Amino acid sequence: MTNDKDKKEKETTVIVNGRENVVNGKEICFDELVKLAFDNPPTGQNICFTITYRKAMGNKPEGTLAEGECVKVKKGTIFNVTATDKS
Repeated sequence: MTNDKDKKEKETTVIVNGRENVVNGKEICFDELVKLAFDNPPTGQNICFTITYRKAMGNKPEGTLAEGECVKVKKGTIFNVTATDKS
């Protein structure tokens, strides 16, 4: 059985496109960030997403996240997620 303290330690507040989001765990991946950034993500063969981050945990506190990659987060990690049409 988990108590409230254990639950709180597994939740991290991050900022995605200027909005606070609570995520479970200490890591977040590309696909999850797209879902947090857009209620209905744009789709199509020419759509690509760019994700930049800063104030992350570890030896790479800022950078760009590629599709399929994950990053370790801490409270206040900031993500900017943009959709681009490659046409």
